[in-house]
Amino acid sequence: MKRYAYAWITLGFFAVSMIGHWLFGWLAFVDDARDHGVAPELTPYLVMMGRDTFENWQSEFLQLLWQVVGLAYFLYVGSPASKENDDRSEAKLDALLQLVGKERGEAIIREIDESHERRGGHARIHVDPPYNA
Repeated sequence: MKRYAYAWITLGFFAVSMIGHWLFGWLAFVDDARDHGVAPELTPYLVMMGRDTFENWQSEFLQLLWQVVGLAYFLYVGSPASKENDDRSEAKLDALLQLVGKERGEAIIREIDESHERRGGHARIHVDPPYNA
């Protein structure tokens, strides 16, 4: 529960805001129907609120969701745009650690890899193929 507290709080805010949106929408719909001298009906209300909800959902929530969650996801999975600098920095650090001595440097690298759960192996320097004229 504690591990997913942010998600639970966000879900709570979402539920409260959706309930409030639909409840106050119903009250406004009933008031508007009375002003026009007609009885409020559920079907036109559901159509109107569904349209309004999806308009807001599209323009606000999906845009923000894509920007925040989408970018965080691609950073997490290691898209080429997010991994390039990490790979380069890691390769430099590995080279520097090997300066303390090949065996000692490799031992330090293995120790760091085990404690930080590296899964992808060591970063390698990207070498362009030779240019053939």
